[in-house]
This record gives sequence, C-alpha cells and structure tokens, in this order.
Amino acid sequence: MKPQELENRLIDFAVTVMDVAEALPNTKAGNHIAGQLIRSGTSPAPNYGEARSAESRKDFIHKMKISLKELRETMIWLKIISRKRIVAGELVNAAVTECDELISIFVSSTRTADGG
Repeated sequence: MKPQELENRLIDFAVTVMDVAEALPNTKAGNHIAGQLIRSGTSPAPNYGEARSAESRKDFIHKMKISLKELRETMIWLKIISRKRIVAGELVNAAVTECDELISIFVSSTRTADGG
C-alpha cells in the first residue's frame, strides 16, 4: 500500500470514528466514551503524517508505534460500544473491521522497519 493510500485510509477511519462517537447517547457514559474514542481514533492519521516526515528510522518506528497504540485503544472502545449495544451494529462492526485491518498493517510495518 502506498503511503498516501494509507494516510487516506486513516483519515477515512477518523471520520468513521467521529460518526460512531456522534451516534452515542447523550449520557454520562456516552459522553465519556465519545471523548475517549474521538481522541484515540482520530490520532493515528496525524501521527502517521508525522511518521512520514520522520528524521530517522528510529523516529519513524516510534511514531508508527504511537499510531498503533492509539489504534489498539480505539479497538477497545469500539468493543465496549459493541458489547453495550449503544450504537447500530453495522456502523460499529465496520469500524471494528477497519481498525483490525489497520492494526495489522501497522504491526507489519513496524516489524519490517525494525528489521524483525
């Protein structure tokens, strides 16, 4: 996958995450989860943008791992939403699937860059 394609995919994912967050109920739990989900789910795209401009291989790996960490956190929030069934299944399922695929891409990329 080309770097620009991955960046666009991460941006699309951030938009999906915002859609999920906006579909959460206006409750104490819904608002808390929405804030956490937006923070973690919109973070990988700009972090990947920074990785693309990394000053060294070590810097690149570090920034890629930050994106991976944020994707993993997002996955947990999406699973919580799914288990609580507070947002339509299709929207959450699509987000979970895309998040899982992005995690796989980042795991593979960091391993390759790290020489392992």
